[in-house]
Amino acid sequence: MSLVKELYEPYVLPARARISTDPVMRMLVDPAIEPALLERFFIQYHSFGVYMTEPVEGWIRRAGQRCLMQNLDSLGKQLLAHAKHEAGHHLMMVDDVRRLVHRWNMRRQSPLHLERLLGQHPTDAMRAYRQLHEQTIAGELPAAQIAIEYEIENLSMVLGPHLLSNVVRVLGRETLEGLGFLREHVQLDVGTTATNTRMMEELLQLMPENARTLAELGSEALDIYLRFLGDCLHSAEAAMWSPPAEAVA
Repeated sequence: MSLVKELYEPYVLPARARISTDPVMRMLVDPAIEPALLERFFIQYHSFGVYMTEPVEGWIRRAGQRCLMQNLDSLGKQLLAHAKHEAGHHLMMVDDVRRLVHRWNMRRQSPLHLERLLGQHPTDAMRAYRQLHEQTIAGELPAAQIAIEYEIENLSMVLGPHLLSNVVRVLGRETLEGLGFLREHVQLDVGTTATNTRMMEELLQLMPENARTLAELGSEALDIYLRFLGDCLHSAEAAMWSPPAEAVA
């Protein structure tokens, strides 16, 4: 049995269980969801998502640098290499929201304004997500960034295919053109998760006594991200029932 399964996963499984049991997650993959609501959710997800993804490259790079300072040379170098692959991913979010807004404005009343959407204030969950990364990287165990990435990528692998399938069912296959970020991460995270699994195994070999701490940080990241998805849905619901602040006058 791998060290990840033996030492780490028992402490993170309760948080992972929420991916399939959380009411928000179940609503998003329900074929009966109101099409306009699902469409509006993805507009909010990508608009808010820029704030969530813009710092990722820097987080991973800085975690790698701190690992090198702690003589965790192999992990540090792997994190630095991984950081390069995350460069500019927030721009994919911007491109996606631009396509989704254009599609919305062509088909629905109450047209949306791209810049106002991108200028929305972050939610508490969004701020907490950034804070967790910053505290982890600056803390005594910067290598725990690996556990955070591991859980968020696992979420993409578990939830992503169900979300994309529901988009096709509810909104039509053409909507996938505006979901490039999600599609790429569902496809690429198979390899990325394998890389992170190897790093997790290496980290646990070096410091098995920290397995529970790593799992707690990974669980916290997952909990915060699920709250973020809930914020996106609730914002979409609010916009459906009241004149949206970002609507074009």
